[in-house]
Amino acid sequence: MTDAKTMTISHVMSKSVISIDSTMTINEAAKMMEDAKVGAVIVMENNKPVGIVTDRDFAIKVVAHAYQISSPVKQIMSSPLVSINSDETVRAAGDLMHARGVRKLPVIENETVVGIITATDIVNLLAVSVEEDLRDMYFHSVAKIYTNYSPYN
Repeated sequence: MTDAKTMTISHVMSKSVISIDSTMTINEAAKMMEDAKVGAVIVMENNKPVGIVTDRDFAIKVVAHAYQISSPVKQIMSSPLVSINSDETVRAAGDLMHARGVRKLPVIENETVVGIITATDIVNLLAVSVEEDLRDMYFHSVAKIYTNYSPYN
């Protein structure tokens, strides 16, 4: 295994990413996510990524604001899109997730979505890490990402 401090996102990211047009309805986007069994889709306009919709957006934004499911998904997407390059380190991804309060980062190269890295991907690395890397990843990335979600803070 590559050293946790220098492991790049390209080693960890999922290359299977679903993108949708910003005019798609909230209902269509939800059905697409359910069929694909994914927790996020990238929202595109003119073939460029402009936002992201996560399963949490449906639970929070749609219900809290009582949006009609026939509304465009653009209404609930998170924008501007927070993204990262594939040559950045996993530590950098953890830092960015913590700083921006997100758990999913699209990986973008030359305005093209090439993958996605999630907080779950980083946690899964812990299962295959040696003890030194395990401590480093936990304290540097995982603990930071999930700090805002802990009931003990």
